Formats: sequence, structure tokens, C-alpha cells
Amino acid sequence: MGVTDRFVLVPASYVYLVREGEHGTEVLLQLRQGTPYMDGHWAAAAAGHVERGETAYDAARREAVEELGVTDIELEFAFTMHRTQHAEAIDERVDWFFTARSWSGEPRIVEPEKCAEIGWFPLDALPEPMVPHEAYALAHLGSGDGYLAFGWDERSG
Repeated sequence: MGVTDRFVLVPASYVYLVREGEHGTEVLLQLRQGTPYMDGHWAAAAAGHVERGETAYDAARREAVEELGVTDIELEFAFTMHRTQHAEAIDERVDWFFTARSWSGEPRIVEPEKCAEIGWFPLDALPEPMVPHEAYALAHLGSGDGYLAFGWDERSG
């Protein structure tokens, strides 16, 4: 296999703001709109690709400001997810998931062209439809798993 035959690995960071609500732990989610990926699905309120020269933590902090207008976010690493959507991978994804219970500012929609609404939801009563790999991630939040695989059959995990 030559260098040009290798798949591309696309990195992204996800931030789940969490709080304790009257029905247990709640997570802030956004309803995607006007994007080429999973429009009409609920997803992390702040997430995006890691840019050249950034760490996953840097990207998470940047996305929290760009998408929610919050600063001074105290990130806690949750896990890494390796995922694919292809039987023979053309590209694969590596996602870093973070939670935060402390930040400055009131979360708000900063990019209305990409987000129809945001809302707090109990972890055990997530809205539908959810972006599939994020529903899988949220089901494992707090599990202590450091690594998740998504998109392969059970034999690969």
C-alpha cells in the first residue's frame, strides 16, 4: 500500500455541557439545521473539526466560544471514539469527547444558520432523532471507557 492509498483520518472535538437538573444529569444539545451533515438531528451543542496546529482541547474550547458563546470552560476528558461509515474506509474519524460542568456565560445560539435550537435534556430521555454516533457516545458517558469504536461490527471492538 502506497502513501496515497491510505485513508484520511478526520479529527473532531465534542463538548457536552452537563448539569444536575430535577430529573438527574442533563446535557445541552443542539438541533442541527442548514448543514450538510445530519440536518434535523440533535447533537452536541458545541463540536467541530480540530484545525491544523490545534490540540483536541484547543478545538473544544474554540467550538464552545464559536457555537455557544461560553468561555473559561473547564473541560473534562470523557473518551475517544474511532469511527467509520465505510466497509472499505475512504476516511475514518477520531473524535474526542469532553464534558464540562463549569463555564462563564449563558449558553446561547451563536450560529443560527447551523442551529435551529438548543435545549437541556436528561441523559436518560434524549430527544429524537439523535446523530447515531453521538447517541452511542452519550450512552457511554460516565462509563469509564477510554476508547469507543463505532461503525464496525462487534468483532472489531
